Amino acid sequence: MKSSLSTLCYIEKDGQYLMLHRTVKKNDVNKDKWIGVGGHFEADESPEECLLREVWEETGLTIESPILCGLYHWYKGAVHNVITLYKAEKFTGTLTSSEEGKVYWIPVEELKSKELATGMEYVLQIMESEQIGECYMHLEANGFVGDLY
Repeated sequence: MKSSLSTLCYIEKDGQYLMLHRTVKKNDVNKDKWIGVGGHFEADESPEECLLREVWEETGLTIESPILCGLYHWYKGAVHNVITLYKAEKFTGTLTSSEEGKVYWIPVEELKSKELATGMEYVLQIMESEQIGECYMHLEANGFVGDLY
């Protein structure tokens, strides 16, 4: 079985998360959905190096002191996808959208009513927890279901 590694970050400011609205890419499984910022590892990157690069590419921000919140797993075909989850409260730079979509500050309570990418409701629970968490997504008859640990 192959593995795919990526990172995801929820940047927090004044009770809001910086979220990416996926509206730009064609053939995007998350088209028109909301997700944190992040992406796939490049060769020889650590999780934090990937996180810092992806956040800068998608937002124009440089985050400081990211906090590890947990792991998010799902399987697609013969690929085990693992996302390292972080949040950050300190950052510098000028907020800029990218070819991934537009970025917006969304109040946490409002975010819960948005159309989130699959499984992001579980990620939100991990981000709001005081403990490091883990979520395993699996396919059932009615769609994907997550188990939090």
